[in-house]
Amino acid sequence: MFELIRRDIKVIFERDPAARSTSEIIFCYPGFHALLFYRISHYLWRNRLLFLGRFISNIGRFFTGIEIHPSAKIGGGFFIDHGMGVVIGETAEIGENCTIFQGVTLGGVILDKGKRHPTLMDNVIVGAGATILGPVTIGSNSRIGAGSVVVNEVPPDSTVLGIPGRVVYTGALPPDSFVDIDYRDISDPVAKAIKCIINRVSTLEKEIIELKETGTKNLMKPQMDTD
Repeated sequence: MFELIRRDIKVIFERDPAARSTSEIIFCYPGFHALLFYRISHYLWRNRLLFLGRFISNIGRFFTGIEIHPSAKIGGGFFIDHGMGVVIGETAEIGENCTIFQGVTLGGVILDKGKRHPTLMDNVIVGAGATILGPVTIGSNSRIGAGSVVVNEVPPDSTVLGIPGRVVYTGALPPDSFVDIDYRDISDPVAKAIKCIINRVSTLEKEIIELKETGTKNLMKPQMDTD
């Protein structure tokens, strides 16, 4: 557990340019505090001290605004940036080197006691305010855009945007762009298709108006010649 905590501190330095010192991280980073409470509560949970584990988890929620169920499985190198409002459900599983931002929910949609929360594979990034619901798997190296709602499986190396979430890009991105991704540069194919349809309808409407005007002139022309 202590090795995981040291790694939690290290990844904050790697992924947050605002981090200046270890003492600042230890005393001023709610994401780190939430993970610390989680590591302790998860250890107690695995050792069948269920009430104590849940109690420690609730203390962490009270102080950080981040709710992580002690039964959730979280790998090393996990980073919660800002963190307020993050919810990670009981059967959620998070792989190695994942990053999530504030307001993210890894929630369930059914009342079954089995697997009902998402699984994030390694190196997944989940943007601010995104919601992932149900026992779906987010493939390795994938990115979920801010505010997206994901209810279906996501293949590896995918970028997902929208409500409901749609894969708008597939393919590995350069290593130096792992965290710093500008989603404004990624177009939504559905929105693009709708825009093309609207433009085409507008063009067809103009052509119909022109044809009507031409037809009216042709109908009136013989009458003028007869007169």
